[in-house]
Amino acid sequence: MIKKILFFLTVLLFFSSNLQSQRVFEKGWDIVNLERHQFKFNLFGPGIGYELGLFKNVSVSTSFGPGLASYQEGYSFGFAWHTRFRYYTNLNRRLDLRKNVSGNSGDYIAPARSIFWGPLQISDNLNGPDDFAIAFYGMVYGIQRTYKKGFNFNVELGAGYYRGDGVPSGYGPLLNFTFGWTPKKRKSKKIIFN
Repeated sequence: MIKKILFFLTVLLFFSSNLQSQRVFEKGWDIVNLERHQFKFNLFGPGIGYELGLFKNVSVSTSFGPGLASYQEGYSFGFAWHTRFRYYTNLNRRLDLRKNVSGNSGDYIAPARSIFWGPLQISDNLNGPDDFAIAFYGMVYGIQRTYKKGFNFNVELGAGYYRGDGVPSGYGPLLNFTFGWTPKKRKSKKIIFN
């Protein structure tokens, strides 16, 4: 438990130290680049997601939707609960190129956790009981785009450790894709330069 807390604090310090050197800065409690609250309904799947903007380039997200777990012992495709601590890497570059960043449109890296439950899986080839569970812990690289009408897609690819409950554990990749709609009107971006 202490190792997890130290890891989280190290990641947070690394990303927050980078915030001081950015050209675009926050004014008051408002977040310049990210939406403070963003809900998403997945159209393929179905599913639902929520993202909370914490700092200019940092957010946390949780979602319930489809995912593919593939590791040494086999694969499992079905519904999973995903949680992420996202750091958006290219928001300033997108702003410099006059590209859209509203609706959290950007590329990100994130420590990730996904939990797959046996009864919610559509297809798998794992040897174990029907009520198994697999928890993924690792890193993902993701691309998220939100368009003017609210349509949103998110693609993540990552690697990490799969801890099995009722099935063997192992290492492997994770693939997650969602296509959905964000019902909230995105805020307009006002860029403030030093």
